[in-house]
Amino acid sequence: MTPSTEPPTPTTAPVAAVRMTPLEKRASLSLAAIFALRMLGLFLVLPVFVMEARHYPGGDDAALIGLAMGAYGLTQAFMQVPLGLASDRFGRKRIIVLGLAVFALGSGVAALAPSVEWLLVGRALQGAGAISAAVTALLADLTRDAVRTKGMALVGASIGLMFALSLVLAPPLAGALGLPGIFGLTLLLALAGMAVVWRWTPPEPHQPTREARGRLMDVLWHPALWRLNLGVFVLHAVQLAMWMAVPALLTQTGLPSASHWQVYLPAVLGSFVFMGGLFALERRGHLRTVLRVAVLLLFVVQLGFLGVASSGPAFWPLAVLLFLFFVSFNILEASQPSLVSRLAPVASRGAALGVYNTLQSVGFFVGGAVGGALVKWGGTQALFLACGSLVLVWLVLGWGLKVPAPKAP
Repeated sequence: MTPSTEPPTPTTAPVAAVRMTPLEKRASLSLAAIFALRMLGLFLVLPVFVMEARHYPGGDDAALIGLAMGAYGLTQAFMQVPLGLASDRFGRKRIIVLGLAVFALGSGVAALAPSVEWLLVGRALQGAGAISAAVTALLADLTRDAVRTKGMALVGASIGLMFALSLVLAPPLAGALGLPGIFGLTLLLALAGMAVVWRWTPPEPHQPTREARGRLMDVLWHPALWRLNLGVFVLHAVQLAMWMAVPALLTQTGLPSASHWQVYLPAVLGSFVFMGGLFALERRGHLRTVLRVAVLLLFVVQLGFLGVASSGPAFWPLAVLLFLFFVSFNILEASQPSLVSRLAPVASRGAALGVYNTLQSVGFFVGGAVGGALVKWGGTQALFLACGSLVLVWLVLGWGLKVPAPKAP
């Protein structure tokens, strides 16, 4: 399963190295910045929400706090496809700005919330501003096939960096500003994202008015797209489920929770080194092998966590497993949406990415809800056994995915 053993085929033909044009760089950096600003606002809440929400009226109800926490993922799952279809019909940038405005409104409601019930309303409104499909569709519109994975990798890297940064910033911000202050900061970050759309992101390419747009059935049962949709569901379900157990395992090694970022940050940053190899192998026609190896690595990581949980947590094995997890995660996070944009009919690209991002959001929700239940009723070992089994199903069902070569520029 090494890249050298897979000869180029008509579906994986090598493509000469291609540099991004200035417009493609501008598009990739500006859209990555939009994702970064939005995701930083979301991630800042995650490490402190449960503890801070207990100070609100209704904060003694753990189920209500959990519902408020997960409301974002539920409404986002419902809105990804409608907003993806709308971006096909009415334009990407308009929908992105509309989604950011709704996200800002939800942040304002949460910042002013007098109770956990109103926190739930604010979180639900935040999720309703589901712009992931529109942003990735616009990036696909503004980049060529040969460089699109690079653009998607910039987006993925920005998300990974914001996650690591939030782990460092969230505790001191919660101490200084409280949960209302963090939601207020999230509102400002959303407004900054709107400014980026209008002032920095390049104009959308012209779409012929005679072309049919956004046909959901063109993408719903596509023979290759369903494998990618399965993949993003499993990837994010496993990612969120892991965090129901990994922080506790790190704490059991003697590392205080306030210092966990010292493991997460190097693991995230170190994993980015492998992204250059992804681009080189994609140009040589070996992207399918890279995807298979990345899913296989994710499976091995879950077995490793199962072994650590069974034998007793140790610091260095956990640190290495987290590094390998982020290597696998970042490769899959960059390459899968790029493939969706290649495989989907151009006129339904927003719809295809809407379905893809819906499955991502559902994965978040299922990972948190089921992961928490597994830890509660079966323990950490049951969690990682379930995660490993889910990844194995993905590996088997996704093995036959055909990867088209990027179109020659």
